[in-house]
Amino acid sequence: MTVYIDPPTWPGHGRMWSHLVSDVSYEELHAFAAGIGCPPRAFERDHYDVPEQRYAGAVAAGAVEIGSKELVRRLTAAGLRRPKGRPA
Repeated sequence: MTVYIDPPTWPGHGRMWSHLVSDVSYEELHAFAAGIGCPPRAFERDHYDVPEQRYAGAVAAGAVEIGSKELVRRLTAAGLRRPKGRPA
């Protein structure tokens, strides 16, 4: 099981955010996210938005730190990428 997280460099709602993804399945991603306390509403198409304050906890729980471009590359290669405007 491998879940990846990029650095909290994405601004929004007065915070900085990371993206949490799986390159295996959405089921794996949902299970991991639930285990670290991410609410279901944090899921957006193909990733979870994780606030900066929860980044260290996600890494401690086993999320692998990678850059944003690598995260998207792995998600796309796994066939799990769901860009805006494209049906699920």
